[in-house]
Amino acid sequence: MNKAELVEEVAGVLDSKKAAEAAVDSLLEGITGALKKGDSISLVGFGTFKVQRQKARTGRNPRTGEEIKIQAKNVAKFAPGKALKAAVN
Repeated sequence: MNKAELVEEVAGVLDSKKAAEAAVDSLLEGITGALKKGDSISLVGFGTFKVQRQKARTGRNPRTGEEIKIQAKNVAKFAPGKALKAAVN
């Protein structure tokens, strides 16, 4: 499912595609903004979005085999909740 299909699903509940698109955009902006600040977002039953620090490490260029340094960075992580795990299985 992509963003347009998600908007269609939400529009079925809200009876307005414009309101559905605004709701989806608002949700995504809220999650993005919280992760930028380093906060975590916990949606009970669905899951938790959080930022995790990935350490610097040494990698290899697959073309030349040369060692390269990969810088440390923040990555977004999602941990599914119990209800989501049960629904998928």
